[in-house]
Amino acid sequence: MKKIHIILLFLIGMSITISCTKNFDDFNTDKKRAVEVPGQFLFANAQKALADQYSNTNVNRNNWKLFAQYWTETTYTDEANYDVVNRNIGNTLYRYYYRDILLDLKEARRLVNLEVAEGDAAAATKQNKLYLIDLVEVYAYNQMVDIFGDIPYTEALDIENISPVYDDAFAIYQDLLARAKAAADGLDANNESFGGDDLMMGGDVAMWKKFANTLIVKMGITLSTVDAAMAKSYVEGAYANAFGPGERCEFAYPGAANSNPLFQDLVQSGRHDFVPANTIVDLMNGLTDPRLPKYFEINGDTYRGGVYGESSAFSQYSHVCDRVQAENYAAVMLDYTDLAFYLAEAAERGFSVGGSAATWYENGVNSSMEYWEVDAVDAAAYLAQANVAYATAPGDWKQKIGTQAWLAFYVRGLEGWTSYRRLGYPVMNIPPSPAESANGAVPRRHTYAINEQTLNKDNFTAAAAKIGGDELSTKLFWDK
Repeated sequence: MKKIHIILLFLIGMSITISCTKNFDDFNTDKKRAVEVPGQFLFANAQKALADQYSNTNVNRNNWKLFAQYWTETTYTDEANYDVVNRNIGNTLYRYYYRDILLDLKEARRLVNLEVAEGDAAAATKQNKLYLIDLVEVYAYNQMVDIFGDIPYTEALDIENISPVYDDAFAIYQDLLARAKAAADGLDANNESFGGDDLMMGGDVAMWKKFANTLIVKMGITLSTVDAAMAKSYVEGAYANAFGPGERCEFAYPGAANSNPLFQDLVQSGRHDFVPANTIVDLMNGLTDPRLPKYFEINGDTYRGGVYGESSAFSQYSHVCDRVQAENYAAVMLDYTDLAFYLAEAAERGFSVGGSAATWYENGVNSSMEYWEVDAVDAAAYLAQANVAYATAPGDWKQKIGTQAWLAFYVRGLEGWTSYRRLGYPVMNIPPSPAESANGAVPRRHTYAINEQTLNKDNFTAAAAKIGGDELSTKLFWDK
């Protein structure tokens, strides 16, 4: 028995000795949980956050479909009257873009950079991943500049710097264009990227190259009022390698727990907060637009939109179509329809883009018709109408292109609002009680986050003064 005790004491002593050589942190580590999220998951999460923010119509997050006057509110009409202060929407926009989208992309880039790539194929795949991260980041920053104007950029996302400077919007645009071009030129379609973790393109590098070139055209055209020579160079260099007919970048919501935000806002919520606005319904009625039954449910004998900015009982007006409210409705981020209208504008500005303004205009209208599953015969009849055909439609080229582009951007409120701000068409309605900072007109930008007035006061004050005031009515640098 004494020998047994001695042996046990020896074994216990050995166990204690071995245990003491280990780091005590080992005992506090959950071996079943990842310490660090892989880069591809952060990339996917940023894509979803971007698609959610871009698509939704929750008035606490953005008001783009209201600013574009595609929809209006049924009961609570503050947002349709451009009240963005009551819900502090500027703070929400900052939080979603900087925290949920851009910060995840920054961390994804850091983790991908740490990946060990052995061999040429692995190195090319790693580089493709970095370019894809860069493109989504460029896309997100492009939206932010088009929303606010000058924003934190070079000093953004630094946890050690809680008071970042606001960069000049034009300078940001120039850098974004350079980054997009570097990605368009550098992406290697012969190698892989994120595969299934890329929730927008499924890892298709060739399609991302087209996305990059389409994005270049979009940003280039936006700059055409500021620096025509730069815009011309970028657009002419990119358009031939951009999206073709039927091609697009979209976020495909699978449904259920990952439903399109519009399903959550319009169906799952059980609320009836929105109806189509008379701005778009009246225009489409006047043009006998065959997309009317594709965009809206008739709810009676005629299509009828709610009076923009006024209370509009849900039961008395047309409704948003079932397709848009489906839980798996895909969020279109950028597509050939966009490209065609941008190139119609480019042709009018004297750029060489392989076709006339009339040709690209018709391509844009037809592309929209195809997306909304309008019969080709009906689409042709629509384009043949005197008030739609490019040669005879009323107004100058800005009115022709601006009207049809705005109609084609339906549901994508940010694009519709931006198109209106750039080209000035169609004519919008003025709500009965527009916010004072809107100066009695449709907003030209969104006001900054209110928190910036206290947390980053000096830089906020300087930025507001530089752009002409932190008002909804302040025009952005390209808004000429």
